[in-house]
Amino acid sequence: MQDLVSIFVKSIFVDNMIFAYFLGMCSYLAVSKTVKTSVGLGAAVIFVLGITVPINYLINNYILQPGALTWISPTLADVNLSFLSFILFIAVIASMVQLVEMIIEKFSPALYSSLGIFLPLIAVNCSILGGSLFMQERGYQTIAEATSFGLGSGVGWFLAIVGIAAIREKIRYSNVPAPLRGLGITFIITGLMGIAFMSFMGIKL
Repeated sequence: MQDLVSIFVKSIFVDNMIFAYFLGMCSYLAVSKTVKTSVGLGAAVIFVLGITVPINYLINNYILQPGALTWISPTLADVNLSFLSFILFIAVIASMVQLVEMIIEKFSPALYSSLGIFLPLIAVNCSILGGSLFMQERGYQTIAEATSFGLGSGVGWFLAIVGIAAIREKIRYSNVPAPLRGLGITFIITGLMGIAFMSFMGIKL
């Protein structure tokens, strides 16, 4: 249990997708103009990461890895399908994003209209694919660890986009120098937030 909590907390604060790896910056910058749309997209990212990472964990461990197909037949012990990782991971992500898009359109048409093109673009959000690739690289031992990592990564991305959206709403009333207005000051604030999140690197659970 302690390992799961450690993975969850570290994926939020230490290995934050935005501030540690700068993954998913396109939608992070484009949708973070208001808190409302940021909350909606952030919740969608949590859902997609929380679903796709454990599914891709099962695919990786029972289909793709060398010798993973021995559960079908011992004669398949030498089969290595790891070259299909990107294709299968993206297929799972695209199908889950389609599901999220259908749910939001059904239950929250206003949010669906606000997110616009950026909702289907979750499918090509590098932080989503990055979550599955980090899971594969780190070799988590159980599906619970993979799920904890996926949910933590989603929560970290959620905190990042909601935090920057709240700040951007406030700085509209600030006297920002003209050359820095818009994306300029947003990049500066993102860098400062990344430095602030570096203080969590000393967390030990």
